[in-house]
Amino acid sequence: MIDYISGKLTENTPAYAVIECNGVGYLANISLTTYSQIKDQKEAKLLIHEAIREDAYNLYGFATKEERDMFRLLLSVSGIGASTARIILSAHPTAEVKRAIKLDDINTIKSIKGIGLKTAQRLIVELRDKVDAIETGGAEELFQNENNKTKEEALSALEVLGFPKSAAQKVVEKIVKDNPDMRIEGIVKLAIKLM
Repeated sequence: MIDYISGKLTENTPAYAVIECNGVGYLANISLTTYSQIKDQKEAKLLIHEAIREDAYNLYGFATKEERDMFRLLLSVSGIGASTARIILSAHPTAEVKRAIKLDDINTIKSIKGIGLKTAQRLIVELRDKVDAIETGGAEELFQNENNKTKEEALSALEVLGFPKSAAQKVVEKIVKDNPDMRIEGIVKLAIKLM
């Protein structure tokens, strides 16, 4: 089993990359995310997922372990093949896919070409408990940054309305914790009711 291929990048397109290693050129299908990370390099190391069938032997390459892990998780969902998984990872970075699954964000998943409502629902249901195994760092960071910005703006709005900062902060933190994807307007309205 091939874990990774490292060598001279002889061809690099948004759909595939060819890496020459010891005189052999390996063609690996890649996502746009991986392409953007290796596009300016002369040498590259791609983590590999092998897809072996009766009629085909395909390699899929990834710039990061997290992206490969997410690809493999996506393949475990019935109805999602390698092409669809690659499209998902081309449409959104791994951290964003993880975040959408954790927050039951069907619209983000459904907005991807080739993913309908039922597939999006199945993907979220089947992977909701499994995505925590993928250490993206980015998902938590993205989630944390969004929450912090939302909290700050909601607090600022409440202060302008005349509410004391310390009381508003406690209420806003509880609202954001209970409703992580609530918009600023909703947080402010709910905080006014609770104060």
